[in-house]
Amino acid sequence: MRVLAPLILLVLALLAAIALDRPLPPADLVIIESADCYTLDPQRMSYQQELRRARVLYEPLLNLRATDCAIVPGVAKSWEVSDDRLAYVFHLRDDAKWSNGDPVTSGDFAYSWRRAIMPDTAADYSGLFMNVRGAHAFHARRTAALKEYAKNPAARTQADADALLRESFADFRDNVGIETPDAQTFVVHLEHPVAYFLDICSFPCLAPVHPATVEKFVSLNAESGRIIQRHGWTKPGFIVTNGAYVPTVWRYKRDMRLEANPFYWRRDEVVAKSIECRTIENPNTAVLSFESGAGDWLPDVGPVYKAELLAERKVYLERFKAEYEAGVALGRTHDDIVGALPEPRDGERRDVRGINAFGTDFFSFNCRPTLTGGKPNPFHDARVRRAFALAVDKQALVDRVTRLGERVASTLVPLGSIAGYPEVHGLGFDPARARAELKSAGYEDRNGDGVVESAGGEPFPTVDILYSTASPRFQNLALAMRDMWKRELGVPAECRGKDSKLYKDDLKQGNFMIARGGWYGDYGDPTTWLDLQRKGNGNNDRGYDNPRFDAMIDAAEAETDPAKRLQALARCEEWLFTEELPILPLCNYVTVYMYDPARLGGISEHPRLEQDLTKLTRRDGVVPAAPAKDSQR
Repeated sequence: MRVLAPLILLVLALLAAIALDRPLPPADLVIIESADCYTLDPQRMSYQQELRRARVLYEPLLNLRATDCAIVPGVAKSWEVSDDRLAYVFHLRDDAKWSNGDPVTSGDFAYSWRRAIMPDTAADYSGLFMNVRGAHAFHARRTAALKEYAKNPAARTQADADALLRESFADFRDNVGIETPDAQTFVVHLEHPVAYFLDICSFPCLAPVHPATVEKFVSLNAESGRIIQRHGWTKPGFIVTNGAYVPTVWRYKRDMRLEANPFYWRRDEVVAKSIECRTIENPNTAVLSFESGAGDWLPDVGPVYKAELLAERKVYLERFKAEYEAGVALGRTHDDIVGALPEPRDGERRDVRGINAFGTDFFSFNCRPTLTGGKPNPFHDARVRRAFALAVDKQALVDRVTRLGERVASTLVPLGSIAGYPEVHGLGFDPARARAELKSAGYEDRNGDGVVESAGGEPFPTVDILYSTASPRFQNLALAMRDMWKRELGVPAECRGKDSKLYKDDLKQGNFMIARGGWYGDYGDPTTWLDLQRKGNGNNDRGYDNPRFDAMIDAAEAETDPAKRLQALARCEEWLFTEELPILPLCNYVTVYMYDPARLGGISEHPRLEQDLTKLTRRDGVVPAAPAKDSQR
């Protein structure tokens, strides 16, 4: 028997490998992703592909309607807001259930929000929970208690850790503004009014987890006193979800299978009963796989030749310009119009599309008084920042460098992306004014030798332009602006590329003069952009510090009339990008999708790129082919 045991184990291992490599049955919808999810824990998700999947695996209190990002009911069927905007009462629907049939309760939300606030398990988006009354103070107390507890780990016992956790849970119950009067009522009290709190309540990281399932994978470390969260509960066979789908297969960096949740309260509205998400990290292979018919949708086209793909689409639409304009006049959607047009010819395509995104590409000015090493920083002067901004021909950058048809930006908030927010414009391209601004700051070529100098005869320092080498786009933009500043201002500059980690280190330490940046909005309010400039904000890499700006933002936030509040924020943004310019906006991002509207319907073109996977519909009935093995890696 001992001789046979290794052979039996080998056979079992081979059978398991064969089972894992067995092709999945055809799914109703196939999505090709450039990266897999790192986690399916909603409180820890942060990447775009994770949040997109979270939208259909978990359901928060509220949802965003994909077509216009309006707030619509989720687990909460209704809600009330107090007159002072500090208390929110959510009434949960009776038919909201987990994928195992358990009811979704207010206690599930309280448990999930607590684990997001606890420093033991807090993640990237834990800050969204800190608007809750007492949450920040609780987080600080728990952090301090853990630090004190860990000073003498050898003397600690499991009973000590248990006692500390009981104290923290009691502290949370008594001092954090979350109440659960009954199973269907969830009450939240805020520290201060937050105009966009309902939008935050629709964010996937605020969705609930199934407490009984998660707790099976939780332990308490006796030496540190910390909660230890193992993540086996997120694997198929263990995971319990409350959204439209539940994962049944997850082969990391290969594929994930989602099946319709039979207990989901809107299950009759779910079009695709199964979804396969295939991971293909190589961007060229992903495009080839899509073109071979192996997928319905490629959400993020990555190859450097995507500009050429969009050019072929432009040729196709030019041929049917009259038909397209007639369809628009009749109120038909883009996909309905294009999906009904004849097949593309050679050199044309209709299966690629660039969509204006809820993101802005920019470069940051270092606004600190001195540079690393203690030298005076010329960009501490707003006149210098204005000069450099006015000397950049952004349309030329879009036309010749990025070549994706992006919309030129002079402010941070993408135009038309937030309902009710006024249109705001900053500085444009004006070389003559740029030179005048630089002169007013004391810098000019005083003796005609081609060197821009200060009043004291000091040459303008060579500008250090920092960028990440993660994409050729960043280097190309830096080089193009270097040449523009030399041509229009006569100022020398050098480009300095670093890998992502070292770039981020220099950015956080202020070791730059001008640095590449970018931002996608986290929620549908101008403050997701404007707060980046607040003193003390963790993403204020520029070191910008202006009490007037902070006061303007505070005054706008204190405005109780929603329309007047947005107008006040618009005035703040206009002032920021006509006078201060801590950031040099270049253009709004364009996300390039691949899908054929004759084959797939339901894609939203809203800038926030919220796509409701439950509404995507395969129009032609053709099932995508199974991928070749070498295309799955």
